[in-house]
Amino acid sequence: MTTIEALRPSRRGMLKAGAGAVLLGFHLPARQAAAQPAPAAAATPELNAWVVIHPDDRVVLRMAKTEMGQGVRTGLAQMFAEEMGCDWSKLSTEYVTPGQSLARNRAWGNFLTAGSQGIRSSQEIVRKGGAAARMMLVQAAATRWGVPAEACSARDGVISHAGSGRSLRYGEVAAEAARLTPPADVPLKDPAQWTVIGRPVARLDTAPKTTGRQVYGQDLRMPGMLVAVPRRCPVFGGTLRSFDAAAVSGNPGVRHVLKVGDSAVAVVADTFWQAKTALDALPVEWDMGENGRVSSETISAVLDEGLTASEAFIGNQNGDARAAIAGAARRVEATYSYPYQNHAPMEPMNATVVWTPTRCDVWCPTQNGEAALAAAAQAAGLPQTAVDVHRVDLGGGFGRRTVHDWLADAILIARQVPGTPIKTMWTREEDMVQGRYHPVTKCRLVAGLDAENRITGLHMRISGQSILSTAFPGGLQNGRDPVQFQGLNAGGAESAIGYTFPNLLIDHAMRNPHVPAHFWRGVNHNQNAVYLECFLDEVAHATNQDPLALRRSLMANHPKHLAVLNAVAERIGWTTPAPAGVHRGLAQQMGFGSYVAAAAEVSVSDRGELRIQRIVAATDCGYAVNPRQIEMQVEGSFVYGLSAMLHSACTVKDGAIEQTNFDTYNVMRMDEMPRVETIVMPSGGFWGGVGEPTIMVAAPAVLNAVFAATGKRIRDLPLGDQLRRRT
Repeated sequence: MTTIEALRPSRRGMLKAGAGAVLLGFHLPARQAAAQPAPAAAATPELNAWVVIHPDDRVVLRMAKTEMGQGVRTGLAQMFAEEMGCDWSKLSTEYVTPGQSLARNRAWGNFLTAGSQGIRSSQEIVRKGGAAARMMLVQAAATRWGVPAEACSARDGVISHAGSGRSLRYGEVAAEAARLTPPADVPLKDPAQWTVIGRPVARLDTAPKTTGRQVYGQDLRMPGMLVAVPRRCPVFGGTLRSFDAAAVSGNPGVRHVLKVGDSAVAVVADTFWQAKTALDALPVEWDMGENGRVSSETISAVLDEGLTASEAFIGNQNGDARAAIAGAARRVEATYSYPYQNHAPMEPMNATVVWTPTRCDVWCPTQNGEAALAAAAQAAGLPQTAVDVHRVDLGGGFGRRTVHDWLADAILIARQVPGTPIKTMWTREEDMVQGRYHPVTKCRLVAGLDAENRITGLHMRISGQSILSTAFPGGLQNGRDPVQFQGLNAGGAESAIGYTFPNLLIDHAMRNPHVPAHFWRGVNHNQNAVYLECFLDEVAHATNQDPLALRRSLMANHPKHLAVLNAVAERIGWTTPAPAGVHRGLAQQMGFGSYVAAAAEVSVSDRGELRIQRIVAATDCGYAVNPRQIEMQVEGSFVYGLSAMLHSACTVKDGAIEQTNFDTYNVMRMDEMPRVETIVMPSGGFWGGVGEPTIMVAAPAVLNAVFAATGKRIRDLPLGDQLRRRT
């Protein structure tokens, strides 16, 4: 049982950290601090990271990034251990709270764990932290021995002086090292010298997950804790009209029936089941408002209008695509669509809150501790210095836990029961219908071809929802959403297009329905890769060209894109005949700083039953911290991406999301999962993401293979039973 005392970190507890443990501080370059967005009042020219070293040589890395199954805990520890030279078997990690960071001028920098940024946004800070700690420990030992620090070395938590044969463990000199001035210059190892980074070490969180010791938000128990189950108006923008608390107030265990803001009601009881049962029986009336008239059909009509609208935001343009298409010898065109998707994490939204008029403490799974702190303080009606957020590991995030609507409601509930620990738990149904969804879009693509079937111009018009418009309006650029064009940008280190067209126009007609859009694993790469990669396949087949050859002809200026594409083509055996009844498809894209490609093999029975036999995936993420972890991330992302391609979609009826559980929002089953072969091919020189990039190439590779197998082009996802209807 996890108690409130065990989970409430304190500065005293950190300083004690066991008998005689010490904290070493590292001063890092000011440019690292400047790179992090911080309130002016909290600005500092330096960024400090902290490590706890125990006398018995146990080392605790204190981290700001959130572990949610992607392996960031192990990856950060590997980078730290590489530079610190500590004993890997004695290294562990723990979270710092955003309140602690705020009190120390944001010492740990940005807490956001999303966009495959967990490793790459922290790698330099964490490595320099380890290197600085090693330098201080070595200096402390050298001073004790009266020898130059340059004559000493450190490895596996032991400092040695070759000249005298003397040695000291880290724990023996940690207290002396802590009194030293941190080094101003902190050189890092050359990648050629790495011995820990690049190794497929076992994850640090495997054991507690397999033994059941791992604590998630829903596992928390506190003395005197009550459980709240809320329900919001099922239509976004609707409000609560009335409810009859007396009808359930006498139910077993029910303590309170509460109004939550303008659009929700909650039952607070001794247990979750008592609260849920009472909430199900509670008479409630909603005011659905104008949004109650919206449906998937009306949304589709709005998006159709955007496909031919005269005004659109330009994302990528060179030459004159319209003129090139108008004068082309031949045109190929197609329209695709991509539906709403739900994050649907295994663990629904939850938070445990203790609120008093002077203090608010929150325990919750969040992907951004600082954003959670800001949301909590606002809902609590308290300054951030009187609030803290204690993170627990996530039972799935995928972007959903970067926004904190659920946390604000949990605090509004706790404010009505002051001093009592209140664990607010969403039901699966509430989690499904109150999501923040992958945006709905359509795309019309038109290619102009010359007499030799070369593409002379391409126009790609996207019509649909902008994530930033609802998630972060301040990120819009004169009304334009730059995130819309992921994977389609003219250049840059994050999400550049992998092809060169003589004339190109990619634009976006923004159309925002009332259903809120948000960052969903892979974000806009998911549909953009389907749109472009499947359309290029259409052009190839329409002109009797090999899909790989067509791509290669457009990729002379994109060697890293081409390298991963060539890797999967070679591994899948593209130039050799496939087994009887098996057909192949390809796709590639760059996203989150990494270059990825996939090649799929599928078979389709006479009855239209699809079997994905095999997918080969290649990833160039610059530097590979843990190759085995990358393999697991690729496999996991394919489950997510293929679920969306095969089954998953959210539809709207009478303004509300129709899919309320996994019986109507289907996901892949184990027997549908193909064999995955992962090629990790880091080329060095940059840090790319891993958790999100490969999701985007799974669907287009499979869809292109489906066309090769059936001659039927799937342009509207999910696939569902579209193949069965062909017979």
